[in-house]
Amino acid sequence: MAVTADRTIILTYSGNTIATETFTAAQNTASPGSITIHTLASGANTITVPTGGSTVVCATITPPAANAQTITLKGVTGDTGVALHKTDPSCISLDSVTSFVLTAGGTVTGLRIHWS
Repeated sequence: MAVTADRTIILTYSGNTIATETFTAAQNTASPGSITIHTLASGANTITVPTGGSTVVCATITPPAANAQTITLKGVTGDTGVALHKTDPSCISLDSVTSFVLTAGGTVTGLRIHWS
């Protein structure tokens, strides 16, 4: 059965700046609508994007709440990459990607990826 995914990012500012900004992504009518749970080993871990009649346009990477290890997002092993927050979720928009690499500073158990 087809799954439709709608993504919206809402930023709310308070303090010296008071504002709300809303960013809406294009609707994905062929989303896998799935969540995978991963254990990252120390070093490079290749993550394969789900296939099978669906189109993934976003990976929301959610580390475990108590994670203390570094996690770096890379296109391929060897890239410098971008350091992700150790505990906050990261929403990464994808365009024709079949895999990416998460390099961990140590073992990370229970990392979730929400595919939409």
